[in-house]
Amino acid sequence: MKCIFTVDVEDWFHILDIPSTPPMSAWDSLPSRVEKNFFKLLEIFSEHDVHVTCFFLGWVAEKFPHLVKEAESRGHEVASHGYAHRLVYEQTREEFLRDARRSKDTIEEIVGHSILGYRSSGFSVTEETPWFFDALIEAGFQYDSSVFPAPRQHGGLNGARLAPYLVRTSKGVLTEFPITVAKVAGRPVCFFGGGYLRIFPYSLIKHMARRIRREGRPVIFYVHPREVDPHHPRLPMGLVRSFKSYVNVATTERKIHRLVSELPITTFREFLTTNQNMIAG
Repeated sequence: MKCIFTVDVEDWFHILDIPSTPPMSAWDSLPSRVEKNFFKLLEIFSEHDVHVTCFFLGWVAEKFPHLVKEAESRGHEVASHGYAHRLVYEQTREEFLRDARRSKDTIEEIVGHSILGYRSSGFSVTEETPWFFDALIEAGFQYDSSVFPAPRQHGGLNGARLAPYLVRTSKGVLTEFPITVAKVAGRPVCFFGGGYLRIFPYSLIKHMARRIRREGRPVIFYVHPREVDPHHPRLPMGLVRSFKSYVNVATTERKIHRLVSELPITTFREFLTTNQNMIAG
């Protein structure tokens, strides 16, 4: 069973749900680091000859279309991370649908073909957003990777299914790839992305990845460009949130090198092509 490695392509100031998060109107005036950091990630992937899925924030894609084209030219899958980096549960269905369509249209205009996948900001689909999958299908997406099957700060769907599954609505069918968690003492724990990837030692991450693969599930890893940049600017925030956002940033690049060299890596698009029969209805 292969692992799916993903990058949420956003900038250092796109941290969610804190008072110091700058409004979208200020983004253009802030010093961007996404270009340099994303190229660093691309070089890591090229060095180890792996292809990954890149979930581009629509605003980033529009501002830096050459990053989208470069990812595409290197054989990576390009997908959507929404346009304005808003939490799903803070939007109405109509607002979410407009944002999802805008991101899809923006990215497709750059690459010249349709894209398949979506990931929400902060994995913020919750029980309070029952229209989420219906709206995604209406927007034209074929798969999603937004469900976090455990409690977390921005939502989460505790008790959700752990393996990829089909979602059927009145609008059609969509494949959901939940963020990978492992059961530890009966509780779902994530080891494979963001702060979790930075906090846990590499040996434990690899051990848990091996366990998930033995269960017949793909391990979904996720990182952000800012996590390979120990010197990027910091947003003011409380101690707990600061720890979650910035702890062990200097270790991420080394862990990524090891993960993509020691584990079999693929994209969502390729996984769907070769493993459609294992996805439950």
